[in-house]
Amino acid sequence: MLNAMRLYGKYVGVSIRGQMQYRASYLLQLVNHLVLTATEILAIWALFARFGSLRGWSLAEVALFYGLVNLVFSITETSMRGFDICERLVKAGDFDRILLRPRTTVLQLMGYEVRLTRLGRTLQAVMVLTWAITSLNLAWTIDRIGLFLAAVIGGVCLFNGIFLLQATMTFWTIETLELMSIITNGSVETAQVPMAIYQPWFRRFFTYVVPLGCVSYFPVVGVLGRPDPLGSTPLFQWLSPLAGVIFMLLALQAWRVGVRHYTSTGS
Repeated sequence: MLNAMRLYGKYVGVSIRGQMQYRASYLLQLVNHLVLTATEILAIWALFARFGSLRGWSLAEVALFYGLVNLVFSITETSMRGFDICERLVKAGDFDRILLRPRTTVLQLMGYEVRLTRLGRTLQAVMVLTWAITSLNLAWTIDRIGLFLAAVIGGVCLFNGIFLLQATMTFWTIETLELMSIITNGSVETAQVPMAIYQPWFRRFFTYVVPLGCVSYFPVVGVLGRPDPLGSTPLFQWLSPLAGVIFMLLALQAWRVGVRHYTSTGS
């Protein structure tokens, strides 16, 4: 395990040094990504400036949802975007090289490209979270901190699993299905506001199929300490982030099945 972590650290170092060869370009991309993501929170602010609240949820409460999901997605996007190249590797038959190396395929693809430009979303998420926490005036007890950290870990695991499934499907489809991109980016958009405002069928999908609500909505309700309109209990709110871990473990199993079905190009 330690050897694998050291190797991953070297992968990350190589990726960072490569991006730092063109520092001006990197900084411009970082600022551009920060500006683009900042428009999302401005749109939410404009909504609250016009209507005051969202079905009983205040701006500060929604900001906590927004900051959490963008934080976990930015962490995942920074470290897991190497799986975006799986489509190209499968098409060209270059996935053979990944298989021949004496390291796991997941480790190699995780370290293939660590996109520092995605840190713009991380910075924005941290700023929004800081404002939300300050505005809510919550007593940050050990329980609240623990639940919030559990939500972060569960959220990172969930999005890791989604990226894994997206890459896994290319072993059969060759092309990355746009459906997976819709789920990936759509999950972020969905979790930026409380799940309770959506229709029941929509909530069920993002609770039992893609357990987004389990790593964002239910833990945040527990952190806020307010009654859940959906009727969840404190025990369920504490256990719900485990759904993200389970989802990732199932995605890893699907990835292993996909790797076994890889047939190369025949060239």
